[in-house]
Amino acid sequence: MGRKSNTFIDEEGRQPKDRKLTREGALTIVLLHPRIPQNTGSIARLCAATGSRLDLVRPLFEIDDTKLKRAGLDYWHLLDVRHFESWDAWQLANPDARPWFVEVGGSKLHSEANYQSGEFIVFGDEQDGILPSLLEKYSDRTLRLPQQGVRSINLSNAVSVVTYEALRQLNWLGLED
Repeated sequence: MGRKSNTFIDEEGRQPKDRKLTREGALTIVLLHPRIPQNTGSIARLCAATGSRLDLVRPLFEIDDTKLKRAGLDYWHLLDVRHFESWDAWQLANPDARPWFVEVGGSKLHSEANYQSGEFIVFGDEQDGILPSLLEKYSDRTLRLPQQGVRSINLSNAVSVVTYEALRQLNWLGLED
């Protein structure tokens, strides 16, 4: 896949015929600087299963990493996955977005948010989380997961919990059992 590509292209430079686009009103999961390929692979699989879009904001690992392939690259042809060189580039591409930011210490529980269709939900990297400047700017749009005794839970687990709560509130957006 080319470094600036916004869609999945196979090794022969073709877009697979069975590619599914993001469903109307679907969520967009935004990963800021993901570091662990296995987490991103698991999140990609979740996005494929829920029809959610996946936005990846650089810097990040090389997409062809073998660990990522094992964790979910075989599902990427079912995704609407987009890459952005920076948070500023993401904001330029999504000027009307009012994203939710999920971080330890968020202002409200993930289940207290009133999710709307087409919502953007942002998660930080596994080591440093979300930049404090973004959390301050969007202080009324920060969410947390209830937890005790640990610094944080695994990124792919956190994305799953928040995604399914948002989908529950949105009456599953037509997902089948």
